[in-house]
Amino acid sequence: MLMPMALEWEQIIVDSSDPIALGQWWAEALGWVVVDKTEEIVEIRPEPDRLPGLLFVPVPEGKTAKNRLHPDFRPDDQEAEVARLIALGARRAEPAQEGQHWVTLFDPEGNEFCVLSEPRS
Repeated sequence: MLMPMALEWEQIIVDSSDPIALGQWWAEALGWVVVDKTEEIVEIRPEPDRLPGLLFVPVPEGKTAKNRLHPDFRPDDQEAEVARLIALGARRAEPAQEGQHWVTLFDPEGNEFCVLSEPRS
């Protein structure tokens, strides 16, 4: 029988044409802190010593396909959070999906994410 290995989720890597700007946008959108920043990358986390984080890096040379992953977020007030994120520079995916419990948005570089409504009872 194989022994389970300890596996800790460190971060998600986000390819970006402007990692610094996009990382700072997500830090503000999520209320997270920048824990590492160079001329090419920025890493953000919920708190300095709390994982997982997001690491924004330049798009690798020759990469043309989008990653098949997007985050979902569940705020206390979906409508207010969508309005706040749009004010920060996000934009709505069109067409809006009627009757769904989420709103699909794009960050400033066009990466898709969803803002969910409160949990159903």
